Amino acid sequence: MTLLGDPHLAVGELVERERELAVLEAAFEQASVGRGGAAFVTAEAGGGKTALIERFCARLAGSASVLRGACDALFTPRPLGPIQDLAPDLGPPLTDLLLGDAIPYQVAATLFEELRGNEPAVLVIEDLHWADEATLDVLRLITRRIATARVLIVLSFRDELVDARHPVRVMLGELSSGLTLTRVALAPLSPDAVAQLAEPYGVDPGGLHRVTGGNPFFVTEVLAAGGAGIPATVRDAVLARAARLTPTAREVHEAVSIATPNTELWLVEALSGEIDARLDECIASGMLVSADGAVTFRHELARLALEESLTTARRLSLHRSALEALASRSDSDLNLARIAHHADAAGDGNAVLAFAPAAAARASSVGAHREAAEQYARALHHSGALPPGDVAELLKRRSRECYLTDQADEAIDALRRATTCYRELGDRAKEGETLAKLSSILWCPGRGEEARLTARQAVELLERLPPGRELALAYANLSFVLAWAVDDAGARQSARRALELAERLDDPDVLCDALFAVVLRGIDDDPDRGLATIDRAAAIAEARGLHERVADAHLARALTATRMHRHDDARIAFEAGLSYCGTHGVDLMELYLLANRARFELDLGRWSEAAETAMAVLRRRAVSTYPRTLALSVLALVRARRGDPEILPLLGEARALAEPTRELPRIALAAVAGAEAAWLRGDAAGAREATDDALELAVRVGSARDIACLQAWRRRAGIEEPASAATDGPYALELAGDAAAAAACWSGLGQPYEAALALADVGSEGALRESLEVLTALGARAPAAIVSRPLRALGVRDIRRGPRPTPRGNVAGLTARESQVLALVGEGCRNAEIAQRLFLSRRTVDSHVSAILRKLGADTRIEAAAKAATLGLLQDR
Repeated sequence: MTLLGDPHLAVGELVERERELAVLEAAFEQASVGRGGAAFVTAEAGGGKTALIERFCARLAGSASVLRGACDALFTPRPLGPIQDLAPDLGPPLTDLLLGDAIPYQVAATLFEELRGNEPAVLVIEDLHWADEATLDVLRLITRRIATARVLIVLSFRDELVDARHPVRVMLGELSSGLTLTRVALAPLSPDAVAQLAEPYGVDPGGLHRVTGGNPFFVTEVLAAGGAGIPATVRDAVLARAARLTPTAREVHEAVSIATPNTELWLVEALSGEIDARLDECIASGMLVSADGAVTFRHELARLALEESLTTARRLSLHRSALEALASRSDSDLNLARIAHHADAAGDGNAVLAFAPAAAARASSVGAHREAAEQYARALHHSGALPPGDVAELLKRRSRECYLTDQADEAIDALRRATTCYRELGDRAKEGETLAKLSSILWCPGRGEEARLTARQAVELLERLPPGRELALAYANLSFVLAWAVDDAGARQSARRALELAERLDDPDVLCDALFAVVLRGIDDDPDRGLATIDRAAAIAEARGLHERVADAHLARALTATRMHRHDDARIAFEAGLSYCGTHGVDLMELYLLANRARFELDLGRWSEAAETAMAVLRRRAVSTYPRTLALSVLALVRARRGDPEILPLLGEARALAEPTRELPRIALAAVAGAEAAWLRGDAAGAREATDDALELAVRVGSARDIACLQAWRRRAGIEEPASAATDGPYALELAGDAAAAAACWSGLGQPYEAALALADVGSEGALRESLEVLTALGARAPAAIVSRPLRALGVRDIRRGPRPTPRGNVAGLTARESQVLALVGEGCRNAEIAQRLFLSRRTVDSHVSAILRKLGADTRIEAAAKAATLGLLQDR
């Protein structure tokens, strides 16, 4: 950072940050008039994030309420750590909530009300790269509501620690639309700035810049070390600075270095004895800062340097003392993560087993599932002396947390190991129950064959025992995985068995699962009765607080309405479901709702909305691959129909995700999209290749609807073959040669694009003209060009010209100029070079690059280029 402190004076100087400070102040001005937003301050470690934020907050004194919290640098962070830091500055409601089971959506709602009550307000959360999952959930929920609030949220994080799959990056991607975002990227100090800082110290500025790379913290530490020369490493500079302390003051430094995040004064005394004047000496050195009854290092890099310098014996001694001191406190339940951290660092296995599972349960209860998974892994590392049953329980809990955090392989491995434990114990009921859970998790990443085999093993094992809740749940799971294999008879039979047994057991949780199995397998062919079953299941889920099941009900209502072509009901159900998931943090089901809504919008001809919704899915990752497959197919079709280039990567990924599952609903989805794209480019061989395997599978499982759909597209692409499915609906009419009836049927279903294609097959001039008019209105340039050909063959000359090709960047909402700038960014050009090549001003290019980052949901130029390459936005320019 750029706040300098020499050995004798605490001198504050902010260098080369005037522009960044002005950007933050402009963001606050916008928020203060009711256009709330978020600002991201990014830099490498030691890049000056905290110094900039401190100066910004100081300037707001008297004009805004400022709340500040920081994430922990623990092995496994405290759940809601930064929220706990700022809670004392707010009202009792938030503090009381944090003392109990603080569910993220409740914390977010309470914190938001506190912020609204203190407007204009600034909420600062630093070191977001260390954030626990519950904190990210709270921030995600709050930022969705601040657009009309007088609130600015400032988040800082280190670029180098936040890769494409980091939870922070995922959250930033979700926030990239519908919110005013300000990005402040701090560059290293220039040689001139380093020279300005070095001048009072008599240090060679050129050598200092060369050694430090212009990193503000490194520069500060080298200068503060006060030596005649420049140390080889910053670690040496930090240690040289600490070496000037008295031996007793160094003991305080050492204690604070291991007792992260903030070390309370009572804990400092417990670790190093009376602190009195020694603490004053440490603070005067500029390495430690004091606030609210605690001390901490001014910078994490300094703490790490000192911690790493400790001998093994000294480090163990300090961690053991910290463990004893924290565990003896009456408020130890609030410090479970810290206690487990010190127990692990002290090598105390018994203490780890006593506190890590409790810390995991606490983390899970507030939605910090990634941290919970790590705490269970910590406990399992020390579980060698535990009975197999206890180990199995830890494994099952870890599996659940891994599943919720997109760690599918780890979740599967944990359940396999738990199954082995129960088999060794001879506990057949728990073995079967665990196998059923394993089957469910295997299905999500697309391992369908394994999922069905495991589901059958679970049922076969449990059927040998007296019927209980384990068997009912296993039946419900078997019904689910069989349905995806289009084994309708097996799925319905299993669902009926699940419901019959659940009714006898009088177990609400089991009954809820069984009811969903029944309705989702379509046992009740009356849609209205099916909706009544959904409502019954939803009522149970709401009463039991089963948020994931309530979200399931919203999805079931939306899909039922879609199948019934009740478009208004479907739209309402999608919106209600997305609102519920957003409020309650049910992320996975939110992706299912978004993906299915994208398909719904595609079918209704709302293609821009469909593309935007599909992109919202593709910006996120989840353990279940089906939403991504569906979103890829939708986006590919929008681009293909509009005549946009580079759809093959999208189709290729959709097919790669679908084919290994051997599940027709997934495979047919990608196959039909591939066939349409092939037809649009006049590639009959491509249409055949895209659909051969899917058609063979559809015939094998006897899915008449899928057979008709696949054969209709094959015929449109020029593949002549006899129709092999006896079914009804518009595709069957097309195969029967009654194009006019098919067009009327598609129109009645509210699907204008399909109706236009069927009209084109009628062949008359009037039908072709009507088809072309609909396609032109939809912006379907590629099929419009195909329909124009037979009209010209009929001698028609007054054909409306189809829509112009959509700029490739428009999939991401880029203008033509932004697409040009993006292409040069992808080549590695800096803004000055781009300005020169495009004959633009540097300021104009800066503005275009900022817009590109926002529209692509990227935080750096490198990330923007990577996303652009994935979307096919950089080819052939």
